[in-house]
Amino acid sequence: MTGNTSFEQRVRERMAKTGESRTAARAHLLPTAPSPGTGASPMRDRVSDARVAEATGRGYDAWFALLDTWEGTTRTHTRIAAHLVEEHGVDGWWAQTVTVGYEQERGLRAPGQKKDGFALSASKTVNVPVERLFEAFADPELRQEWLPLPVHERAATAGRRFTADLPEGTRVAVTFQAKGENKSLVGVEHTRIDSAERAAEWKADWRTRLTDMKRLLEG
Repeated sequence: MTGNTSFEQRVRERMAKTGESRTAARAHLLPTAPSPGTGASPMRDRVSDARVAEATGRGYDAWFALLDTWEGTTRTHTRIAAHLVEEHGVDGWWAQTVTVGYEQERGLRAPGQKKDGFALSASKTVNVPVERLFEAFADPELRQEWLPLPVHERAATAGRRFTADLPEGTRVAVTFQAKGENKSLVGVEHTRIDSAERAAEWKADWRTRLTDMKRLLEG
């Protein structure tokens, strides 16, 4: 995938060292689920098996077995989703859900990986009006106090949405929601990140930055 050079390089190196197939090498290098009690699985955001079965007539395991028979690991994301729609009558949104789950389960896609790179999300509730929370992002001088990064604004809708380009060719979309007269919620989606490792670093940084912002606004 474009923008995932570091990961793909490690895949090639492992293939050369072990003789494994590309799929097997990727599977070994992707993050693994933690042991019980040690934290959430990287698949934690996946739609539940019960909901998939209710909507499509099959659970994940049944769909994955069917796609394996069809040699799904050799197909592109677009082709897998189209196959589910055209040959099995799965609704488009659910076809995408099953396809992403299949790619993650078979080591074809890392958790958080999208067509244009990796993505992460973060949120924070702040005890200020939503208009003030929006200013923390939209006002360059105020933003610089807690987010000292080059930010190129793309679009902004007061009190509702803010989008911008960030360093490393990444992009952020921020949404705002009033939770009361003096309480509001900000949601951050950061996309186009070039690797899972870098996404984890950005996510940790966002936790720190949003905490700094909350302290600044509420102080």
